[in-house]
Amino acid sequence: MSNLVAPIIDVVIPVYNAPELTLRCIDSVVTHLGASIRTIHIQDDASGVETRAMLDSLSYPQLRVYHAAENQGYGKSVNDAVARSDAEYVLVLNSDIEVSANFLPRLCNTLVADPKLAVISPSEGEMPRGNADRYLRQPGGYIATYRFRGYAFLIRRVVFQALAGFDAQFGRGYYEDTDLGRRLIQQGWRMGVHPEAAVRHETGASFGRGKSYRELVRRNRLLYLSRYPLARQNVLVVSGACTLSGLPAQLAESLEQVMRQGGRLHWLTPSPLPELPCLQMRNGPAGLRKILCLMARGWSRKDKRITAVWILPGVSAGLRFLLALLTRMHHLELREWRADQPEFAQPQPDPQRKIPAGPALEQDASGRQNSE
Repeated sequence: MSNLVAPIIDVVIPVYNAPELTLRCIDSVVTHLGASIRTIHIQDDASGVETRAMLDSLSYPQLRVYHAAENQGYGKSVNDAVARSDAEYVLVLNSDIEVSANFLPRLCNTLVADPKLAVISPSEGEMPRGNADRYLRQPGGYIATYRFRGYAFLIRRVVFQALAGFDAQFGRGYYEDTDLGRRLIQQGWRMGVHPEAAVRHETGASFGRGKSYRELVRRNRLLYLSRYPLARQNVLVVSGACTLSGLPAQLAESLEQVMRQGGRLHWLTPSPLPELPCLQMRNGPAGLRKILCLMARGWSRKDKRITAVWILPGVSAGLRFLLALLTRMHHLELREWRADQPEFAQPQPDPQRKIPAGPALEQDASGRQNSE
């Protein structure tokens, strides 16, 4: 891929029923990714007779089909299939994914460009250029994310296996990918989405959206949040005209820490921010209507509720009063910063000060950093 030696890539597709979508997925992988991959591991999770017969009728030479004796769930199925691979990278696809172009060279080059990037995903459908341009691009052109979604992803196999893959406690599926993302972040790895690579995703093909689906999602959400309670954070930030790069370092770090812990930021400003650091930061107009909408959101789900309000410089006295009133009414945390606080004073660099070079850090497959 480009002038580099092409890595070995295997594809893993966990399958549970939905034979028509599954066949479409497999056909599209062979057609568009065939030149870049070695083996396609199909993990049939005890599907019905129709799906099993369809899989056994396929004659693609790179296809390896394994029929599980009982339904193990998405996470265990992926783990078992990855364990049969010795490839450098593994591309995991939901069976309701359709590929329309060979995005693998782009994703592989991104993993090469950033050695700390553990996993890179294509976007779900074409990301509008205006939306993509609002985000800071990382080496290789990807957009950082702190919330991993497992519909389609290319991952370093040794990293996946060093973390023991998906946790089987999540059963049939949902939130096992989010849980793996938290563990990757805790080990110092990065995750990303590439806006120039896209797939079509037909959500809900296996489980539908009925009562059993809702109960499964609720159970696994509670399990996930019991492990990572800080992921409940939904911080409303209101400011005057400022940018992320113009914030004091300590405040910018506090904002990033919320997202790194799995929370979300809703930053309201008079005009749109020119650049957002990752997909978990939302930006909108700093108006009364928007504030009230955010305060009212998620009352049927606690994990979507605003948990704290941060007021930065440039907010009018009237709006400050309203925000303080709303936080008291909803029993929320309130933090305020003013322009005259010392941390907002921009220090002048000292030309005599020299920063000594620290030891280079090298990260192993488990995420530990070792100085050379």
